[in-house]
Parts: sequence; C-alpha cells; structure tokens
Amino acid sequence: MVIPLQLPTARILIVDDQPPNVLLLEKMLQQEGYTNVLGVTDPTLVADLYALHRFDIVLLDLNMPQLDGFQVMQQLQALEQENYVPILMLTAQSDPATRLRALQSGARDFIGKPFDRLEVLTRIRNMLEVRLMHNQIRDQNSILEEKVAERTRELSDTRLEVIRRLGRAAEYRDNETGLHIIRMSQYAARLGQAAGLSDAECEMLLNASPMHDIGKIGIPDRILLKPGKLEPDEWEIMKTHAAIGAEILSGHHSGLMEMARAIALGHHEKWDGSGYPNGLAGDAIPLAGRIVAVCDVFDALTSERPYKQAWSVEESLAYIALHSGRHFDPALAQCFQEIMPDVLAIRERYAEPANAVVSKQVGCGEERTASFARIGQNEYKPGETRRSG
Repeated sequence: MVIPLQLPTARILIVDDQPPNVLLLEKMLQQEGYTNVLGVTDPTLVADLYALHRFDIVLLDLNMPQLDGFQVMQQLQALEQENYVPILMLTAQSDPATRLRALQSGARDFIGKPFDRLEVLTRIRNMLEVRLMHNQIRDQNSILEEKVAERTRELSDTRLEVIRRLGRAAEYRDNETGLHIIRMSQYAARLGQAAGLSDAECEMLLNASPMHDIGKIGIPDRILLKPGKLEPDEWEIMKTHAAIGAEILSGHHSGLMEMARAIALGHHEKWDGSGYPNGLAGDAIPLAGRIVAVCDVFDALTSERPYKQAWSVEESLAYIALHSGRHFDPALAQCFQEIMPDVLAIRERYAEPANAVVSKQVGCGEERTASFARIGQNEYKPGETRRSG
C-alpha cells in the first residue's frame, strides 16, 4: 500500500493496556513507512500526551483499567472543544449499543480485534487523509481570516487618518495647529478614563474628538477669520458650526461617527444651559461633549495663538474651577484637576515647536484679536487684546 507523501510524518498515538497489541500496531505502521508513532499502555497518560503533541490520530482501546476508552475520549473532547479529535476505536465488542455509544462519545471509526493488517492500515490512512484535509482547510481559513483582519485594520487606520486630517483642516482654517487636536484628544481620552469610561470608549473618544470643530469648514472666511469682535449677527452665524459639524458627521451608524457627531453638536453646550446650539443643561449634554468642552478650553487657554498670549496652567485651571457648574460639568472639572500630572505630560510631549505660531495676514494687517477658540464672545482674557467692534 502506498501512502500519500504528507502522511508518513503524521503523529499517531496507540493506547492499549495490552503491550502485545501496542507492539503489533507499532510494527505494522513502521513497516508501512509511518515515522512518528508513539504507543502507551497507561490510559492516564493520554490527556497530557495529547495536550503536548496534538496527535493526528489516536488508536484507542475500549476496555482498559483505571480509565476506559469512553473516559479517555471525554478527556480528549475537553481538550479539543473547537476541533474534532480523530479517534479510531480498538475493540473486540461488535454489539450495536457499544458502537453507538462510542460514536456518540467521539469515535470516528472502529478496528476490530484481532487485527487485520490491511483493514488497520486502510482505516488509518483514510482517517489521516480526512485529518490532513481538515488541517489544510483550517489553515487556509486562518490565513483568510488574518488577511481579512489585516485589511480591516488597514481600512480602520485609513478611516481614522481621514478623520484626523479633516479635524486638522478645520483647525488650520481657524489659525490653530495640528498639535492642538492631538493634545486635546489625548486629554479627552485620559479624562474619559478618569470619569469611568471603558478602554474601548476612551479609544473611541480619542479618535472622535478631533472632529469637534469640523463644522468650521462651513463658516465664511469673513467671519471665521475676521480680526476683532464679531457683530451679533456674525456671532450667530459662527455658532452654527456646531450644527454644521453634526450634519457633516451624521448618517453613519458606527459608534465612532455617532460619538463624533455628539461631540461636534455638544461641546459648546454649557452645564447651566447657556450654551449652544440647543441650550442643553447638565446630564442632558452627552458625556463626550462635556469631556471635550473641558479639554478644548484648557488647551485653547494654555496655547499661544497669533491673536493671544498663552495663559499659564495655573490661570487656566483657575478659569475651569471658576466656571465649574456654569460652563463645565463640575465632576469632570474636578477630575481634570486630579489628572493634571498626566495632562501636563501630554502637553509636554506634544508641545508646539519653536516659532510654530505664525500670524495669518487678514484684513488690512490688523491683529487678530478674537476670543480664545470663540468660546466666550464677550469675555476678556488675560494677555489678550481686543479690537473694538
């Protein structure tokens, strides 16, 4: 009998409490060209051996002391919960009840005693061929699953990169830098963690928050880049960027895009209900929006811009404390104070490079003196000049 090239190295385990039976089967298989055959007479060793070697086929005697074949099969099934165990039962019992129980317990085929050489080798080869095909299909599926996972990661990475770049595009329109959204989103993820969000939610917050001001794309340059104070009608137009951003991000039901939409719409709402666009108050404001509100304001205050000097960390924290319960969720304002060592580490890691702040030429060479991040149109801030309206 000629066996396929892949089969001679198949891992074969023989389990029989009678040493002559083990020796006979070993001799048959070795003469046929099988090179990886192990025989044991103690059934209590089978589970450990199988866990170590993951045999391609187990020739298992039914009637043995200590553990019978049914008990051994039960142990093997526990080891291979997601895969089938290739068991060839060795038995002199031919009654239907015993065979049915063996099949129900996991046996795939039978070899009767006394052994017939041709029958033994044929049944073993048939089972090994099935095992080989099973392994090939399993391996192919694993390769395909890995390729799909890799492609999914690539698509996810591409989507996240598009989100980040769109967020940067919105910031650049308002004289911000790309590092602002990196710092702000890192702050937001850390604050979300302190507020009790899961790791997955914090990761989503990290990737969704850069889109918070995407709606600025829809604001005319004459308003967005206007030097000095906005007129009341201009300010009303400026405030529409929250709703514009939400509209841009709507229509996709992924968790990431839904959170990004909630942030765009809610990060200018205020705890006391005096914010925009919907005048929401307290817990009615989505948590992600409340988190980004704190982080966005802190980074805007502590960053130098062409139209303002940077505030100190102490001044910025004092501002957040002062407006806790008015502008900011008081619990989040307190959490932000508590995670300040981490915030400062992020701020240092993503600090603006020297000479990074370059004033845009707007108007007739007038200095840009709008409020920080357009948060408080009529609030004066330390180190900030303002052109009369």
